[in-house]
Amino acid sequence: MLVLSSPSGAGKTTISRHLLEQDKNLSLSISVTTRPKRPGESNGEDYLFVDREEFNLMINRGELLEYAKVFDHYYGTPEKPVLDSLSSGHDVLFDIDWQGTQQLAQKAREDLVSVFVLPPSMQELERRLISRKQDSSETVEFRMSKAADELSHWAEYDYVFVNNSIEESVTHVQSILNAERLRRRRQLDLTEFVKALREGQ
Repeated sequence: MLVLSSPSGAGKTTISRHLLEQDKNLSLSISVTTRPKRPGESNGEDYLFVDREEFNLMINRGELLEYAKVFDHYYGTPEKPVLDSLSSGHDVLFDIDWQGTQQLAQKAREDLVSVFVLPPSMQELERRLISRKQDSSETVEFRMSKAADELSHWAEYDYVFVNNSIEESVTHVQSILNAERLRRRRQLDLTEFVKALREGQ
């Protein structure tokens, strides 16, 4: 499970999109949310959009790996699609915040690799939030006020880098992914392979 976190506007969603295009062994965990759809978003592709009542039912039924309240709306990760992807041999990419990452770490630390994406500066972060034209000026202001708190959690992550350019950042994450896939404990068929080598096969 590969987690990408950052303050809103720092580029994690764009990085995620590029990674998914380039790496066919990576699938995206689609979060469920109570927030309204933004222009251009589609249900089941960007998010699973539900009302507050359905979200609470999912919590009560134990269907979420993690969930958190972010900017007055609730977000969570449905467990079944993640487990299905992992069992079919796919790595799963999560675009979630520090609260969700902490919950995932409590449940599956050995399977988790966490990456925090920093903006080059707070001025650049604000510029990116304004230029994507998805939020009102009040919302941008609110997101900026929350960014300092989100940034305070950077040291809880396995890897941290500054998103100066999307291309460079995608290369960073792909390098992390490649290295983590080569960890001995993640290569499940290695024991049998080495045993066969030692027997002269």
